[in-house]
Amino acid sequence: MSDLADKTRYEPSEVEPRIAQKWLDSGVNQAETNAPDGTDYYSIAIPPPNVTGVLHMGHALNLSIQDTLAREARARGLSVKWIHGTDHAGIATQTKVEQQLRDQGQDREQLGRERFTERVWDWRRDYGGQIVGQQKRIGASADYDDERFTMDPSYAEAVLHVFKALYDKGYIYRAHRMVNWDPGSMSAISDLEVEEREVQDKLYYLNYPLEDGSGHVTVATVRPETMFADVAIAVNPSDDRYKNLIGKHAILPILGTRLEIIADEYVKPEFGTGALKITPGHDVNDFEIGERHKLDKPSAIGEDGRLTGIAPERYHGLTVKQAQAKIVQELNDLGVIAKSEDYPHVVPHSHRSGARVEPLISLQWFMRMDELAKPAIDVVKQGKVRFHPENQASVYLAWMENIRPWCISRQLWWGHQIPVWYRNDEVYCDVRPPEGEGWVRDPDVLDTWFSSALWPFATLGWPEQSPALRAYYPTDAMVTARDIIFLWVARMIMMGLEFVGEIPFRDVYVHAIIQAPDGRRMSKSLGTGIDPMDLINGGERPPVFKEGGSFPGYGADAVRWGLLSMSSDQDVRFNEEKIAQGRRLTNKLWNAARLILLGVSPEARPAITESEQKPVEDRWILSRLAAVQASVRRRIETYDFSKAANELYDFVYAELCDWYLELVKPRLAESDPALEGLLLGLLRETLVLAHPVIPFVTEEIYSYIPGVEGLLAQRVSDVPAGVDDPDADARINDLISTVTAVRGWRDAAEVKPSAVLAARLEADGYEQTLASVARLARLSWSQNGGEGAVVPVPGGRVVLLESDELDLSAVQKKRDAQRAKLETEIKRCEGKLANAGFVEKAPANVVQAERDKLAALAAELEAL
Repeated sequence: MSDLADKTRYEPSEVEPRIAQKWLDSGVNQAETNAPDGTDYYSIAIPPPNVTGVLHMGHALNLSIQDTLAREARARGLSVKWIHGTDHAGIATQTKVEQQLRDQGQDREQLGRERFTERVWDWRRDYGGQIVGQQKRIGASADYDDERFTMDPSYAEAVLHVFKALYDKGYIYRAHRMVNWDPGSMSAISDLEVEEREVQDKLYYLNYPLEDGSGHVTVATVRPETMFADVAIAVNPSDDRYKNLIGKHAILPILGTRLEIIADEYVKPEFGTGALKITPGHDVNDFEIGERHKLDKPSAIGEDGRLTGIAPERYHGLTVKQAQAKIVQELNDLGVIAKSEDYPHVVPHSHRSGARVEPLISLQWFMRMDELAKPAIDVVKQGKVRFHPENQASVYLAWMENIRPWCISRQLWWGHQIPVWYRNDEVYCDVRPPEGEGWVRDPDVLDTWFSSALWPFATLGWPEQSPALRAYYPTDAMVTARDIIFLWVARMIMMGLEFVGEIPFRDVYVHAIIQAPDGRRMSKSLGTGIDPMDLINGGERPPVFKEGGSFPGYGADAVRWGLLSMSSDQDVRFNEEKIAQGRRLTNKLWNAARLILLGVSPEARPAITESEQKPVEDRWILSRLAAVQASVRRRIETYDFSKAANELYDFVYAELCDWYLELVKPRLAESDPALEGLLLGLLRETLVLAHPVIPFVTEEIYSYIPGVEGLLAQRVSDVPAGVDDPDADARINDLISTVTAVRGWRDAAEVKPSAVLAARLEADGYEQTLASVARLARLSWSQNGGEGAVVPVPGGRVVLLESDELDLSAVQKKRDAQRAKLETEIKRCEGKLANAGFVEKAPANVVQAERDKLAALAAELEAL
């Protein structure tokens, strides 16, 4: 214990990395696949972070939740596998390596596909492990020895098997369809990889002259650069303004081509001019109109984001921005622009590259989803897969019931290359290449989310019926944020049902998104992003913190507790005070442990025994321990992490440290063997209780408890039963209320903290706590029958008597002065709020602040 005596402060920067390495060396995180008969299994799959990634606040919250679940399951004696690994992140990783090549004066075309892929593997080896190291630093007890990667050979084999099976069923097909084209990555992306951003464009009203010279039709567009691909003008058949024009032709300015004026119910007469230029190659709705009317679908913009050969030669190769400026100038010169106006609207952008998405017709691979979606809808409706909170199930179902075909091909080199080969008119699909000469493989790769959808079972050895698959599939819980319910959760359910015949997980917990302190999204570029490693180790505060400076280095336990405490069903703003509160919890527990461990005799060992002869405070703390153990475990099992964290805090900080240890200090000084055994047992069980949430400090303290062996992370909880004690609860609750009330009166009366006040107790039920109340409230009981200051307490009152330490008349004068001051301030507030001019004209927040102030003053006066 000599080294513990020297450690007067808990230093997470020293303890946590050492403990993390101890866990790794011990193999505590490794899962058993051949456990004895009767073993209960628990599994959870980490949402695989991008191999390019670094830990952000969402990761930190997600890992804290999952680790709490995993450690709690181990404490219950379950064989736990926390499936761990990383995602190859096709677009993100290829972008990183292409940037590296550009910095070296090269590009991927110079290298060729094979050498480029080798470079990506090299990059992954050199830089891809950063986020794994950060996961270990935060204490995530995943199965690192069985780390998976979505491009590993066994995983890739599973991906190809799935593609082949779905292709053979006719679910996967190749077609020319309108897709979201990302000019930044030069690839198609799915609807779920598109984010809407508000932009300010110009809305141009263009006069298309009628072919017969009788006038013109005015159309409105924000994209005049697409007009070279116009094939018609559409109007609503019921629109009286245009009925006489249906079937006639207008002339496309600049090109001079004929455009038929067609009737279609889609056109809204009240929108714009009621006449719509139809460009099937560049708009999803126009594409549908084109299908109905059998119109051509030319493209004026190519996959490189530049104008194609259907535009006049002077426009060839211009970017969209360049072409728009040039065409507007030319239309102005022709007198075709009737007017223009500012037009704010929402425009799709690529979540990956940030580029504005171009709707383009492209030859891509698609996956029909209807047949796969139906059973995935049923398992949620039947309660086999449960969403927490429940309202997320309706969000899931609404999307699934209106699901569209999924564009699964990407024009990249890094990823799972589609297992399809072509030779003349022959098409061959299989896991293995075809035999013979002349076969050319499809160059596209699969959408990253296609391979990620297999994560819960491909990581366990599927398509082989491995021991791990039998033991740990289906997993117990999926912890995620709402932004990937459709991208990932829904697809895992569909794939699990299709290929394993079983749901991939029983529960889906959708956690909050942590926002910046000012309510904006966390973003490094906006100055609102907070690096969890800076919170843990100490780093500079981002600009969103106006006070600036550096974080003090709170440690991983404090960050974990703070994030769990602020988590909820709703998005929440980051609150640094919660992290600081977590640090206070670890410090409090450390100091309490030192008090116990350095205060007991060397031969003392943990021993919790039941006895009605125990002092009331011992019976009370064991009763509270049993209640909190049951409640915290229930909170964790029902994914109520905020309440679990806060109940743990209240027990350790207030009940154990502030009350119980203060109550037993005199007994501890007397070397009571029964108390020493109880204190060590109580400390041990408190560490078991707190370990899933704050694992580092609890593991470190556990190593100092005499008579215990092994790691806390390996300990199965053996909570003693039958210690619920309502009588002890009531008596100590009354003690706490009484001491708190007397202390409050002393503070308000500005009595010296060291002063011991004469007092008379006029209340029942304090026989077992009389001395403790006096010591903690600094009172000396008296039988004096005189008058004094009355403090109401449970069961009666405490009367504080006049003495050398307490001048009641002076206290009364102070109270009278305080009361007068409060009454004056209340009158001022009431007058202000009675003024209709103030209430009606002042900002709402100012009026509310005044009301809040009045309520606070009234409460203070009542208390006085």
